[in-house]
Parts: sequence; structure tokens; C-alpha cells
Amino acid sequence: MSTRPQDAWAGAAAYEMYVGRWSRLVAREFLNWLAVPPGRDWLDVGCGTGALSETILEMGAPRRIKGIDRSEQFIAHARQQVRDPRASFEVGDAQSLPAEKGSYDAAISGLMLNFVPSPAKAMGEMRSALREGGVAAVYVWDYAGTMDMMSHFWDAAAALDPHAREMVEGSRFPMCNPESLTGIFQEAGLQDVEVRAIDIETRFKDFDDYWSPFLGGQGPAPSYAMSLSEERRAALREKIRGGLPIAADGTIPLAARAWAVRGRRRS
Repeated sequence: MSTRPQDAWAGAAAYEMYVGRWSRLVAREFLNWLAVPPGRDWLDVGCGTGALSETILEMGAPRRIKGIDRSEQFIAHARQQVRDPRASFEVGDAQSLPAEKGSYDAAISGLMLNFVPSPAKAMGEMRSALREGGVAAVYVWDYAGTMDMMSHFWDAAAALDPHAREMVEGSRFPMCNPESLTGIFQEAGLQDVEVRAIDIETRFKDFDDYWSPFLGGQGPAPSYAMSLSEERRAALREKIRGGLPIAADGTIPLAARAWAVRGRRRS
């Protein structure tokens, strides 16, 4: 293939099966680390299906939370799934937020920052939404390091199709490392910047549990898989199967790491 298929972000159920379920595990550690006191106002940028907002409602005792995402389908799903009256969801762009300036105690985002054209601009918008002393924080996958479910996919894809190397997230998103993330936050005017790794296990119950989410077409790897002919997709499937560490009970234990970063608005 000579052209990269466009990343798709519309199918909420497919997204949940692909990375949403794992993002929820990261979200719990992320919120524990932030330790935002109860009764605060939150802004969830790139809220997607509402997974992080749901976790904030469960763990953070917010006064209110506003979720913003550019996908109308994801916003519709979030509104349907998250019925808590403290939560509201709106279609909007992370680089031009439809949010009140200086009105939030926490502006956060999960698995979004690397997909916007200007991460520093998005972080600047999040900073502007904060009250003085408020915290801005995000997490992104460690695409170039410990993200086994995607590494096995792309290693097999590249072995069969040299053009697939152009689509690997580790190459496409070089900002997903502590140094780059720190620089983006500082460029946006945030202070007291800290970065930490959040490691989780992504254990699949069997090969179908691993493979089926790639057929949902949500995100770079699934978009690539669904751009292939049935014959080439079957070849990719078997190539991946041969390289996975399948345990004796049929489960597939893989590791995933997210980089979490936080900073404060001091003026």
C-alpha cells in the first residue's frame, strides 16, 4: 500500500473493545496520582466515549465535569452512557475549546494529545480553561516502547507489507515520551511539570479477544487492517497469531505503558 488509510473515530462500541477498556485501567491510576480534592470542576478534553469522565465521577467526587470531543458519534454515546447530572458533553475542537476561560480546577485528557495537529496549542487551551493553581494533565500510550498489543500487530504487518512501517504509531507520534511531553507542557505555559509511567496488563482471554478489536476500524491499526483485502487480512491475522505469547490456558498476557504528565497554571 502506498497511501495511509485515514484514522477512523466514530464507532464507540468498537473503540471500547480496542483501547477503551484498557484506558479505563490507566484512568484509575492517573486520577489517584492527580489527587484532585472533591467538589472541583473538571474539563475532559477529547472525552471520546466518556470512559475517563465516568471514572472521575466514580472516584473524584466532582462538582461538575464537562466533556468535549470532535466526534459527534462519541459525544452521543457519552451522553447516553453517562447520565449523572453533574456531567455534560459537547462537540468541540481541542485546539479551540468551547469552554469558559478560568473556570476549571482540572483540565485533563486521555489518549488524545498525540492526535491533534498542534499539541502545544491544545495544552494552551486547556491551561486557559483553568483557574489559577489548577492542574492540567494528560496520558498517552508509550507507542515506541511498551505497548505490546500494537507492537505485535505492526511487527507482523511490516513483515508482510513494507509500507506498513509508515503507519506505526511509534514513528507517527514521536512526542509520546517524557522529554517531549514535558516540553509541550512548558511551551503551553504550565509549571511544576511532572511525568510518570503507568503500567498495566492487557490480558486477552484468547486470540479472538485480541484480534476482533482490530476489525472495528477505530484508530490507526484497525483502520489499516480494514483497508486490506480479505486475503491479505487473513495472512496478517495468522502472522500475528504465530508471534503472540499465548499461554497454556489460551490467554495472551501483554503489557501496556502510558505516559502521564501534569502541570499547573500559576498565573
